[in-house]
Amino acid sequence: MAPTLAAAPAVTQVPDVPVIHLTREPGLSAGVRAALADLPRGVRVGILLREVNGGPVLEAQDPDGAFIPASTTKLVTAAAVLHSVGGADGAWTAQLTVPAAQVGARGVQARVKAVTLRGSGDPTLSLSGGGYSLRALARQAYARGLREVGEVRLDETLDAASFASLIVGVPMTGLRLDGWHDDPPLSALQARVRLGAALIAELRRAGVRVASDVPGGAAPFTPYLPPVPQNAAGDPPAEPEAFVPVARRPEQGVAVVRSESPQVVLARTLRPSDNLLAEGLLATLAHPPGGNGTLSGALARERAFLRQIGVNLAGLKLADGSGLSRESRLSPRALGTLLTVMHDLPYPTPAAQDIALRAAQPARLLPGALYRDRGNAFIEALPQAGTGEDVPAHDGRGGTLALRMRGLNLDVRAKTGTLPGVSALAGYVTGRSGRTLAFAILMNGPEDTPILTLRAVQDRVVQAMVQAH
Repeated sequence: MAPTLAAAPAVTQVPDVPVIHLTREPGLSAGVRAALADLPRGVRVGILLREVNGGPVLEAQDPDGAFIPASTTKLVTAAAVLHSVGGADGAWTAQLTVPAAQVGARGVQARVKAVTLRGSGDPTLSLSGGGYSLRALARQAYARGLREVGEVRLDETLDAASFASLIVGVPMTGLRLDGWHDDPPLSALQARVRLGAALIAELRRAGVRVASDVPGGAAPFTPYLPPVPQNAAGDPPAEPEAFVPVARRPEQGVAVVRSESPQVVLARTLRPSDNLLAEGLLATLAHPPGGNGTLSGALARERAFLRQIGVNLAGLKLADGSGLSRESRLSPRALGTLLTVMHDLPYPTPAAQDIALRAAQPARLLPGALYRDRGNAFIEALPQAGTGEDVPAHDGRGGTLALRMRGLNLDVRAKTGTLPGVSALAGYVTGRSGRTLAFAILMNGPEDTPILTLRAVQDRVVQAMVQAH
């Protein structure tokens, strides 16, 4: 009898399910592992190396761990500030305003009740040097017809008390002068007195009489919102009333000055790792309209920027702009993402400035073709390793990296970070393949860990990365 064939089981149709491909990130190359063998005991290390321009992760160890970042925090500060001002072609501003009611058809009246100084709060406004100064503002106001002022008022946009927790111990006020860097005011009140006296002196120097020697505070700027009339049916009209009473009109500017490229102050901040300048830059993010006048508001804007560029904020914390706080936490992946995005964003250095620098210092301007072709303002503000400069850090391109990795022929742009037991290095290096690589190396250990040993290990890690990639 022929065998019978069993009926084939019915086939159940399964709806299409997306297939998720899990990619395991690489570990560390043999050269990097060998370099890390010299680490002192008790030091925790996080590493991430990746290609820019959307390239893959090439090396990783604890890339999502939360580490004390020290001064690599300044990378976040610089990137957020550059983004907020619109890149290297952006600028901060300062202006003198008067009540709109005292501006007529022929311009500002010769005599006004008050003149108010408002600005971006950046740390680059000078007393008398160049076009971005109190002197330039005063001369503009005189040229536009201002002859007598009852009172000088100062913008007090920032809540100085909210910045009191910063370790630098210098008050962050709504308006600052560049000359305060080496002789900062001891309190917000002293800052107000010094700034008011300086502006009054410059107005008088320009020929404007000022009745009061005591500066006043400016009222917060609030735009006038006209009442919306109702029609017979109780509905608002299609077009609201456009007339603004003269007494409620905003102040009107009589003088305005514009800073130079923010890239200049970024370089002054990042290369020597200037903590006071970094906190001053962070304070600019607190200014309206983007900020609410507080330190927490400025830090919230930084977090919003990081979220916007794709950084996962889980476990991360920002406490200041300089990295002096041991409360901050960043991961190698967060810094690697930031560096990759900032490399790819269109933030070129200003063309005129770039040309002038090339003519003046062709040998020192840019180290390699990749950076020279891009002229990226963020990268150009970073220290360059191995320049060997024996001049003060703020005068040279090498900054805090000038004496590191000398003689290795490595093309490294990076930010250092140092606190007791903490050493970090994050930035860019050109690999043996010619590709630009972004890296972050964060080391946290006991506070008595030898920092020079950690730095030497970092330098060998970077060298091994270059050889491997």
